[in-house]
Amino acid sequence: MNKTELVAKMAESAELTKAEAARALKSFEEAVAEAMKSGEKISIVGFGSFETTQRAARTGRNPQTGKEIQIPAATVPKFKAGKTLKDSVN
Repeated sequence: MNKTELVAKMAESAELTKAEAARALKSFEEAVAEAMKSGEKISIVGFGSFETTQRAARTGRNPQTGKEIQIPAATVPKFKAGKTLKDSVN
C-alpha cells in the first residue's frame, strides 16, 4: 500500500474527503518527525512507539574495493510495534 492508497482508505474509513485525510496524515507525519527531532518518544497504545536511537561510529568496508571506511555516528529513527498490532497481523 502506498501513500495515495492509504489516504483513500483513511478517507473511506473515517468518512472524510481525500483532501482532509491527506491533511490529517501529513499532520501526523509532521508531529511525529518534530517530536523525534527533539528526542521525544511517541507512544500510541496498541499500535506502537516511535523513538530515536544513537548508532555509534564504526569502521566499515567498501564492498567494491575492500577498502576500510569510517562510518560516522548517527541518530536513527526506530519503530516498535505494539501488542495489539502484532496480534492483528498474526
